[in-house]
Amino acid sequence: MTTQQATLATFTLPQAKRESFDIKNIINKYLYHWPLFVISLSISIAAIIFYLKIAKPVYEVNATIVIKDEKKNQNQSSPLHEIDALSSSRIIENEIEVFKSKQLINQVVGELLLNIGYQKIDGPFSQELYNSAPVKLTVVKSGNADGTLLITIKDKNSFLIQMPDKTNQTFSFKDEFKNKFGTWKLEPTDKLDAFVGKQIKISITDPENTALQYQKKLSVALSNKLSTTVILSIDDEIPQRGKDILNRLIFNYNLTGTMQRNREARNTLDFIDKRLASLSTELNEAEKGIEVFKSARGLTDISSNSKISLENMQTNDARLNEVNVQLSVVQEIEKYINSAQNRDKTPTTLGIDDPALRSMIEKLAQLQLQRERLLATTPETNPDFEPINRQIVTTKAAIRENVGSIRASLQNTQRKLLSFNQNFESSIKNIPTQERQYISIKRQQAIKETLYTYLLQKREEISVSYASKLAEDRIVDHAYSGPAKQTQRSMAFAGALLIGLGLPIGLIYVRGLFSAKIKNIQEIKDVVDLAVVAELPLEKSSATLKIENNKATAIAEQFRSLRLKLSYLSGNSTTGRVTLVTSSVPGEGKSFVSSNLAVSLALSGRKTIILELDLRKPKLSSIFATDTLMPGISDYLNGEASLENIIKQSVTESGLDLISSGERIPNPSELLETPQLGYLIEYLRSNYDDIIIDSPPVHLVSDAMIISRFADITLYMIRQGVTEKAELSFLKEIQEQKNLKNVNIVFNGIQRLKYGYGYNYNANYYYDSKHKSIASPFSDFFGRF
Repeated sequence: MTTQQATLATFTLPQAKRESFDIKNIINKYLYHWPLFVISLSISIAAIIFYLKIAKPVYEVNATIVIKDEKKNQNQSSPLHEIDALSSSRIIENEIEVFKSKQLINQVVGELLLNIGYQKIDGPFSQELYNSAPVKLTVVKSGNADGTLLITIKDKNSFLIQMPDKTNQTFSFKDEFKNKFGTWKLEPTDKLDAFVGKQIKISITDPENTALQYQKKLSVALSNKLSTTVILSIDDEIPQRGKDILNRLIFNYNLTGTMQRNREARNTLDFIDKRLASLSTELNEAEKGIEVFKSARGLTDISSNSKISLENMQTNDARLNEVNVQLSVVQEIEKYINSAQNRDKTPTTLGIDDPALRSMIEKLAQLQLQRERLLATTPETNPDFEPINRQIVTTKAAIRENVGSIRASLQNTQRKLLSFNQNFESSIKNIPTQERQYISIKRQQAIKETLYTYLLQKREEISVSYASKLAEDRIVDHAYSGPAKQTQRSMAFAGALLIGLGLPIGLIYVRGLFSAKIKNIQEIKDVVDLAVVAELPLEKSSATLKIENNKATAIAEQFRSLRLKLSYLSGNSTTGRVTLVTSSVPGEGKSFVSSNLAVSLALSGRKTIILELDLRKPKLSSIFATDTLMPGISDYLNGEASLENIIKQSVTESGLDLISSGERIPNPSELLETPQLGYLIEYLRSNYDDIIIDSPPVHLVSDAMIISRFADITLYMIRQGVTEKAELSFLKEIQEQKNLKNVNIVFNGIQRLKYGYGYNYNANYYYDSKHKSIASPFSDFFGRF
């Protein structure tokens, strides 16, 4: 037996090539299911055509605005640069974020009522009615739910509402209603007459959610890295709605900036007006004091030294006056920061050249403006105030720290200037008392006059800037829309093609991946260590016997190859060879293989007999057209017939004898264990070259194991796409327990095109004028599914 196995291993080496990766077989496996691909492609293409018909065109709406950016325009000065006391520092990136802010977009949604949509319903289709709806929904008191209303315009005075139970109820226009949306009413528009009898769908969404949706759709970007031109873009199915959104967004952006600048200017003017009123009184008193002093003492001139000292002291006093003004401004700022009142007034930074302080005060003004805007629509206890209040507190703290540093610096400067004044006063100690008194009075008058002139000039400058309202930003292009975006038809059809092909491929792959059926030899070899001695292609013809004399077909050649291998498996024995043919379950082709193998052996000139030992479901009698009433094996084993009576010569195949199953019996297993079966096999060994035994499936009954003790070779049928993978574990168990002798596997019913495994037989080589080639991919079309 060792020599036989070695010889067989050499003989079956070509099988390894069939197990290698073959792209052609894989393609054929999928092409086998071409009707599934045709159906899938047809459905996907039809679906994409329908989608392209109902898809609404989308328009891209753009607007362009130039924003003044301090970083990119440092060398450019405004026409009022010299009197620009309210200049603010802006960064283009920050302004882009302001455009995209939820607060600004929420304001646009509220003004344009974008959270309320109107659609005309026409069967399965709908038409947006932006600015052309027959009715207008007014929310008197908002609720907490989103939803839709289906109404039908009945006439000029009434309409129908579809209720939850699909019934319609009639209501009048301008009547108020209360439901989950809140309190609302419908008012007719001038377009009502054109929609009488039409169904209108009104969609109500939360303004916050609507703002978030438009925030995602809005695109704000620089036209290029070197410019400050900002392009706003939004995609919308209604171009006019997109235009309105962008134009309103730009308007609100400019309006917010203007309000902030006007607020700063008003606060500064109020501060200057208060200081001018106070200085006007003080200046009048100082001038009157000079007049009284000169009149009482008759002074008309001052000596040259006195003049020089006076000029120096005036210059020093002017500088000291500026410091005092700055300290006054700092005091006002500290008073504002430390006070919990007057939150609506922002202090000015007039006279203090500190960009950091100016920026922080500007930020504080923005936060307060944002808080006031939110306070107009939301209670102060709302959690939305928490981040704003926290930022205000943080900003005030930073301003307080900065102002402290500025105050310390100014106080130091003030002390130095006072020290200088003392030096100047000591230099004029020799001046007569009257002249010194005059100088003192004159100095006070000059100080107040200088400060008054300075504040009056600044007031005029700020008034001119406030009145002129010069725009810092310039709209290059108001919102405009181009033609509708071209539908990506090629992309759509490519997607349909991908889905139409990918879905069947995926289904076929997944079905094969999770299939419990055996599809190729490698799956067999992964479980059992048995030789596969034959691979038989599937034949769709109704005839069971495929072997005919002088007929060269692919299936016939495979049986002739199997016949040759039997001689190697039996150790080149020439007579008395017993071959048992069995399988795991019915339908795997054991009767088909045993009958054709017997015919092939008989045609080769070997004296052959085939035994129908499947006593439960015999098939050989019908295959060989044998009279079922004649005695058979069961009759012989029961002692009711002799050997001469049960051996019959096949009426269809010359040189082939047959022993049929005989009369049906209830206990085949017990009958097969009688000694008569051994006598029968020994007699046949002495009189025949080959004995082929067709036995029952071994996984269902034990008959095959009983018969196996008389066999030299066991051919175990495994059928592609029929035999379960679980049967391999049973076969392995049989192999380990040696319940069958010399087991060899026949891989039956191979469909190369369906499973992507098997020989590609050339029909021109196996020519047969009466049969079609088995390689035809359409020969078994109706058996694919």
